[in-house]
Amino acid sequence: MTQPEGPIRTRREGGILEVTLDRPKANAIDAPTSRIMSETFREFRDDPDLRVAILRAEGEKFFCPGWDLKAAAEGEGADADYGVGGFGGLQELPHLGKPVICAVNGICFGGGLELALSCDIILASSNATFALPEIRSGTIADAATLKLPKRIPYHVAMDLLLTGRWFDAEEALRWGLLREITAPEELLAKTWELARLLESGPPLVYAAIKEVVRDAEALRFQDAMNRMTKRQYASIDKLYASEDQLEGARAFAEKRDPVWKGR
Repeated sequence: MTQPEGPIRTRREGGILEVTLDRPKANAIDAPTSRIMSETFREFRDDPDLRVAILRAEGEKFFCPGWDLKAAAEGEGADADYGVGGFGGLQELPHLGKPVICAVNGICFGGGLELALSCDIILASSNATFALPEIRSGTIADAATLKLPKRIPYHVAMDLLLTGRWFDAEEALRWGLLREITAPEELLAKTWELARLLESGPPLVYAAIKEVVRDAEALRFQDAMNRMTKRQYASIDKLYASEDQLEGARAFAEKRDPVWKGR
């Protein structure tokens, strides 16, 4: 099922939601668009029948340059209301326990790269290019400054943040930002192939993984381990008491594929 929604289009197939950013000419995001994206991803989070989301952008030249500077010139401030999920609907969305895949085509810089970093897995076409050019306009790439040094080697992250230089898909793959590079015409098909794989997986385990990963960023290793073994994470407590936990063990013993129900 496909729904046209102005700058944001959605396509739903089984447990997969495809979210397409479509704001010609460059897919820049203003506050109203960000609020729509926030609502879209909030509904994805809260819909028990949806298991995986894909974030992509329309067109071949641009994925997203981030904040719409035309809106900024007209008075939209950096402290505008971007919705419950923050800029782009994902950066600050709480309790999102489902995987989100990003498919990057073309130019992806500034807040667009920060949006991609908010996803769990990134695929890119061979023509994708990236940058964090905020330094050149005298401002800070806030989300990227927090995230990038945790995702790639510190000195590489600092180079990208301090110089604002461009880098291509091959370099992004080399530093571990991307899962794979595809031909531009194959990007969407490859992304859906991965989404279907994740759709077939255990949703309660995904939720537990994402909660632990988020929380553990601020914890020592042993403290995080203690929280897991003592079932102090709501998602892990739910998982260990679930039908899916029993189903996984039974399927393994019976040498068959498990049937996950998310409960």
